[in-house]
This record gives sequence, structure tokens and C-alpha cells, in this order.
Amino acid sequence: MASQFFSRLNMAVPPIGATLGAAWTTVRSALPDSCVNSQQDEQLHFAKFGRKPNDTELSNLQNSGAGGSLQRVDSFGDDESCGGGEFGSSRHKISEWQAGWNVTNAIQGMFIVSLPYAVLHGGYWAITAMIGVAYICCYTGKILVDCLYVTNEEGQLVRVRDTYVSIAEECFGRRVGARIVNTAQLIELLMTCILYVVLCGDLMVGTFPDGAIDTRSWMMICGILLLPCSFLKNLHHVSTLSFWCTMAHVVINVMIMGYCLLQAATWGWSQVPLSINILTFPISLGIIVFSYTSQIFLPALEGNMSDPSKFHCMLNWSHVAAAIFKSLFGYVGFLTWQANTKDVITNNLPTQGFKGVVNFILVIKALLSYPLPYYAALNLLERAFFKGRPETTFPSMWTVDGDLKVWGLALRVALVVFTTVMAISIPHFAFLMGFIGSFTGTMLSFIWPCYFHLKLKGPTLDWGTVAYDCFVIFLGVLFGVIGIYYSFKALVEAFQIGLPF
Repeated sequence: MASQFFSRLNMAVPPIGATLGAAWTTVRSALPDSCVNSQQDEQLHFAKFGRKPNDTELSNLQNSGAGGSLQRVDSFGDDESCGGGEFGSSRHKISEWQAGWNVTNAIQGMFIVSLPYAVLHGGYWAITAMIGVAYICCYTGKILVDCLYVTNEEGQLVRVRDTYVSIAEECFGRRVGARIVNTAQLIELLMTCILYVVLCGDLMVGTFPDGAIDTRSWMMICGILLLPCSFLKNLHHVSTLSFWCTMAHVVINVMIMGYCLLQAATWGWSQVPLSINILTFPISLGIIVFSYTSQIFLPALEGNMSDPSKFHCMLNWSHVAAAIFKSLFGYVGFLTWQANTKDVITNNLPTQGFKGVVNFILVIKALLSYPLPYYAALNLLERAFFKGRPETTFPSMWTVDGDLKVWGLALRVALVVFTTVMAISIPHFAFLMGFIGSFTGTMLSFIWPCYFHLKLKGPTLDWGTVAYDCFVIFLGVLFGVIGIYYSFKALVEAFQIGLPF
């Protein structure tokens, strides 16, 4: 009887190996081409965006030689300061995973604690926006990197530009383009660094509300902890810090989501609004839009990847993960606290001890988030002023052996000190950043990538892609105007109340 039972069971249940193989085939078919074929299909990713079938980089694929595959060629000669984007030297390459940690660091930032508050004001429309904005930002990142390349007569992809600035120089002119984009990038990066220091001070005061150390003193202590960033030499080290930043992000998600799941019996499913409040929804939209901006880093990350053909795959899945995490976190957080949801979700936590632990991990996350924008800002300054005479005004910061000069290290330390002093001395900095960032953020992440795409690739684009680029430009202008208005309004109200110290 037992043998008959098992024989019938084997006939009814397919072999485990075959089942797993079929499951993997199904999953594989859903993955982007560049994730599953590293030899040929990964080379297609540059030709997938806005090209007519007979006018892509693959038009000469059949006649491109023995391998039948496109080759990526950098046209910067032997200059090691080029080809790596704003992050400079490309000697230290990073994998697609390391690039993904950096993108995740940028788009899974400190805004996560405000996402349930965004759902409070935007309801299901805010959740939809978290997914839709992720798709748009992923798209603009791809077309921005596509603008770095042209196809030569042999059908090879040639990277003729290496930075966001070099694209702007081509579209706006060398003098105007470089200055405009350099200034916008530098403002965005430095203000992000300053904001991380401000958040550290605010979170530490929330962790120790009855302590003797005030907010500005905590900011100064955090600034001291950030001084070792001055010794960062390559993107590989920054990627390692971004990895641990992502781990801190996962821990925060697990802790807060775990608490929310324990309160599932009290979730207010009917409390999520279906309608839009035109007066409060722009607040949600601003939080969501500026939590996805990573375009400022993408040319540099792609240029420093050991296999740039994995770039689109990396960008796809980092944004898919961000959209899933953000929409679930915002939705579940609102279901738990409903109308009582605070602008920073940690203020809703039930006990001071629990709140203190989460705040402390958020401080660690902020400190680990700081190196990426700091390193990018540092390299922007270096490329603009310290590449050596006669190309720039000042000599290079580096010796012939690749070591940092003493005065170069002093300038790096000075940049950390500058961001700390600004965090301590500027009142209502978060509102000020929202006001200025509404312009620089939308220009860098929405408007300029699409404009550059139309300018450089326009003759090869079909009408659908042109229309979509114009639509994204319209959204960028709309988001920018809304953000500037509400940030300015908040600034005026804050100064009417008085200075915070």
C-alpha cells in the first residue's frame, strides 16, 4: 500500500528540479534583457529608448564583425581624469551591484520617514505617484546616459561625453552650459550634504530630548564624525558606505513595518482618501518627486562601471525596488496611524525608547548617506578648478604617485566644515532647501534630461518619444512651480514665527 501511494504521488507531483527550472524560465522571461544575457542582449540597452527600428545603434549589427555585437568605446584617450564622469578617475571600477547601492542611497533617502504623511494628504493618488514618478525618473536617467553616446561608422557605441556638464556644453554652449549645470549640481549636492547634518542634529535631540546637548551641538558632533570622508579616494569606497546605508534602511523598514503589522487589527482601510485635496496634495507630490532624484550621479556611475551594459538593468531594478518599498511603507504607515500620522513617522512611535532606537539608526543612515553627495561635489569642484594649469586656475590636488597633497586634504576637510557650519548657522534650512531645490531638482531630474534628449537625438526619435519627453518637461515645470510656491509660503510662515534659536 505504501509503495503504491508514493508511486501515485510521484506521478501527481512533478519533479522538484523540473518545477524549479520551469519557474526560473518564467522569471527569466520577465527580467530585462540586460539582466539575463551578458554577451549580446546587454548591448541592446542603448538602443531601446526613442529610436526608430531602422535608425538605432544596432542598424549595423549584422555587419559588425565576427562577434556580431556592439562595442563600447571611450574617446578620451589616456586621460585618467576623464571617462568616469563627475567622479573623476575611472581606474577603480565598480560592479553593477555597487552602482545599485549608490542609486539606492540616493532614491531611498531620508524622505522615507515622510511617506505616510504624503499618503495622508494624497491618498491613493500619492501611492500611484510613488510608482509613476519612479518610472519617469528611471526613464530620464536612461536618456541622460544615452546622450553621452554616439554611434560611429563601424556601428560602435562611442562615449564622446563623460559628464552632465559636457552634455550641457553641447546643447547650451561651452561657456553658458558648463556654468549653469555646474552651479545647479553644486547647489543641489551641497544642500543635500547640509540637510543630512541638520537631520542628524534634529534626530539626536529626538533621541535624547532631556539631554544637556542642544541641536546645534549635535550637528557639530556629527560634523566631526564626518571628517574621515575627506580621505575618500574613489567611488569603490563610497559604494561600500552606500551598501551599509542600504542595510540601515532595511533595518528601519523592518522595525517600523513590523510594528505596523502588529497593529493590523486596527488599520483604517476606509480612511485612505480617493479624492484629491488641491491645497494639500502638492505637499505629498513634493515629498515624492524629490525622493527619487538621482540623475545627478548617473553619468558618473555609468562611466565608472566595469560593465556599463548592466547600467539599465541596475537602474530598472533599483527603481522597481524603491517604488515597492516606498508605496508599501507609505500605505501601511498611514493605515496604522490614519489621521494622526505626523510629518515624520518616528514621532508616531508609541514609546520614547522605541522612537530613540529608530532615530539613532536614522542618524547612522544619514551619516552613511553623506559621502555620496559630498564626494560628487568634491569632484565637481576639482574638475572645475583643480585639474592643473593651464586647463584650470589652480594646480592638481594629486601627486604624480596618486597621493593627495596636504593642501588638497585641507580643502576636503574645509568642505566638510563648511557644510557643518551652514547647517548650524542657517535658520529653517529645510524650507530653504525645498525652495531652491524645487528649481534645481526639477531642472536636473526632469527638464534638462528630456531637453538634451530632444536636442541631441531629435532626428532619430519617433513622435511618441518626442511627445513623452515633452510631457515629462511639462511635469517638471509644474512640479517646480508648485514646489517653489509652497516652499516659499512655508519659509514666510516660519520667519513670521521666529528663528529656531
